[in-house]
Amino acid sequence: MPPPAGKSLLADWKSPVIGGDHRHHCRLRSRRTASQVVVSSLPQRPLRYAVLGAGFAGLSVAWHLLKESAKELDVYIDIYDEIGIGGGASGVSGGLLHPYSPKAKLLWRGAECWKESLKLLSIAEAAISSGESDSEMEESGPNLSEFVVRRRFLSFSNAQNCLSSCRIETIGKDAARSLVPNLCVPLNTAFYMPDAVNVHPQRYLQGLFLACKNLVKELSTSGFGRKELYLHKKSISNLLELEGNLSFCTAHLNSDLCFMCSGEYDAVIICMGAKADILPELSGKLPLRTCRGVIACLQPSDGIGQDYPDDGPSILSDAWLAVQGPRSVYMGSTWEWKSRNSSPNVSADEASQALEELLPKASSIYPGIKNWSFTGARAGLRAMPPLTANGSLPLLGCIEDLIGKTQTSKFWLFGGLGSRGLLYHAWLGKLMAQAVLSCDEHKIPAELTAWKNINQ
Repeated sequence: MPPPAGKSLLADWKSPVIGGDHRHHCRLRSRRTASQVVVSSLPQRPLRYAVLGAGFAGLSVAWHLLKESAKELDVYIDIYDEIGIGGGASGVSGGLLHPYSPKAKLLWRGAECWKESLKLLSIAEAAISSGESDSEMEESGPNLSEFVVRRRFLSFSNAQNCLSSCRIETIGKDAARSLVPNLCVPLNTAFYMPDAVNVHPQRYLQGLFLACKNLVKELSTSGFGRKELYLHKKSISNLLELEGNLSFCTAHLNSDLCFMCSGEYDAVIICMGAKADILPELSGKLPLRTCRGVIACLQPSDGIGQDYPDDGPSILSDAWLAVQGPRSVYMGSTWEWKSRNSSPNVSADEASQALEELLPKASSIYPGIKNWSFTGARAGLRAMPPLTANGSLPLLGCIEDLIGKTQTSKFWLFGGLGSRGLLYHAWLGKLMAQAVLSCDEHKIPAELTAWKNINQ
């Protein structure tokens, strides 16, 4: 039954106390006030969180759970992803980051999203520059010494307004061709974004995970509470797998203190993108559309192809070109609506169809791309949210009521990032972590939880 008008779905919900008086109480409040975490003088059982998914959303939530939690508390985080870091759509995205719509209009809360994304990018780059290594990252392959961020875009949309921290400059044909020789410039006008960012998504995500591991070390040696972070390459097929989950921390293995580290999760944050709908508890309940996108990888043909300018900008048009270097460009993306295929692998037929669709669009702006050679393709399954008055916004919130019963663990959703995951992930991951830690859904803007009122 839907709640009375004006009442929050979660207004009167209280979480049970698990494992005795050493646990903190948690209430989702109807007022916009943070709930208090009561720390008793008795030994505290660690707060345990499960994050499902190791893409943009999952790693942002993990970072901010560590960063935002009280220093004196023990916090253990388990990240579950059957493939590993960046194994889903996040890891195969184009990595184009700016706060504007295709018509160069500032997106909803674009300033906050842009600021927080740049902050996380800097954190990931700093972690990579530190020279630290990690076994999970060593297994994944790519050389982290290569770039995480490249800057500058050219767009051919009509610019309307812009942030001072991400400028849009109107330039003519000659100026555009000084950036990219032989460029075709419709109407002799282009829009240049010198502050926009092109991210290598896989290296960025590996860097962010390394930053999380480094933060765990820093916080655990600070003399306050203990922090632990684990990546489990495991598929979660239903949420009941996480109820009554017993795991023992390595620090207390074979110790009488192990009972404090076992038990159920205090919260489970679902950051699985399009795969969230395969969970039986959520199947058919999320207002998401799926869309498979294929990205083609190109390089100049030997003796024929023209290298892209080493510092040349990426290009936004009907088909975008994400520059990875003077001899490497990603071209995207296709849009196959209602697809359920989440495999990153692309068949020869699918790759051929993608090239047939994308190459004419890209070459109409940069003709030289026709002389480049196809080197491979990759694909991801996007989770597209419904269109609202504020645009297509991600879905956030506590989903106890959606699941249909009050669970011992508190379940939260962070999904529907669509094609804007790189822009939204940092700020919304921070808000999600704050909401989870305080058990207060009102930490999240109402625009992002309004989806729960659909069809009620």
